[in-house]
Amino acid sequence: MRRRLFGALALAAALLMLLLGLTIWWGRLGGMAFVIYWLACFALTCLAMIIAFMDARALRERTRRDGRELLEQTLNDIARDAKARTQPGGKPNREPPGRTHQ
Repeated sequence: MRRRLFGALALAAALLMLLLGLTIWWGRLGGMAFVIYWLACFALTCLAMIIAFMDARALRERTRRDGRELLEQTLNDIARDAKARTQPGGKPNREPPGRTHQ
């Protein structure tokens, strides 16, 4: 969550710099100030993109981990249900799980 907030702040700062640079500072920045200002804006934009890529990678890894855990849990549930369907004596129970004889 902190990574997304930091990325959003970097992107907002770059956008603000872009808007200010094209309106208020237009024609007022000269020489080295102009170069430094737009390099800072570019750096913030690059920082926001790097953070976005890092967030996408973390999301992909978390999704992969959750998928593995879900598969493992499902396989364990299937094995447990298969054991529960087998009656003592080795005969399979034909009743679906959760149903009882009435």
